Amino acid sequence: MKESKKDKFLTTIDSHKKIIYKVVNSYCRNREDRKDLEQEIIIQLWNSFDKYNAEYKYSTWMYRIALNVAISFYRKEKKWLVINDFYNRDSIYTIEDQNDNKTELDHNIKLLQEFINRLNELNKALMLLYLEEKTYDEIAEILGISKTNVATKISRLKLKLKKEFKKI
Repeated sequence: MKESKKDKFLTTIDSHKKIIYKVVNSYCRNREDRKDLEQEIIIQLWNSFDKYNAEYKYSTWMYRIALNVAISFYRKEKKWLVINDFYNRDSIYTIEDQNDNKTELDHNIKLLQEFINRLNELNKALMLLYLEEKTYDEIAEILGISKTNVATKISRLKLKLKKEFKKI
């Protein structure tokens, strides 16, 4: 029996749902904003599902749409949306305290969050994908920029981040 469009879409979303959560949590602090953005991303994925090009991975296609929707959401709402606090209980990406000796790690994570919070939309997306260990080719494909541009921007962001950490 042939799988319906709806079933195929739901299966695709379910198997790649972490992409949506990562993007949503990267661009929204407020729980209601996260819900709204998640809903908007899913709507846009559905609207684009017939146009999916099988030459690309579903993850690449989803990241590209999710990041574009998040950037548009950010601009449209005219809000300063920031990386979700890793310790927020709503997030599926919480870091569990396994011992009390993590103060330096906790401090460094907060510094990294502050740094990322100050980035513009494109650089925030670059950092998100870089921290997800995407290759430069994948990042370029997702963001629609050249691999050289990705490498240059990430290099500059790394240098800037090192300077930020040295200040402290």
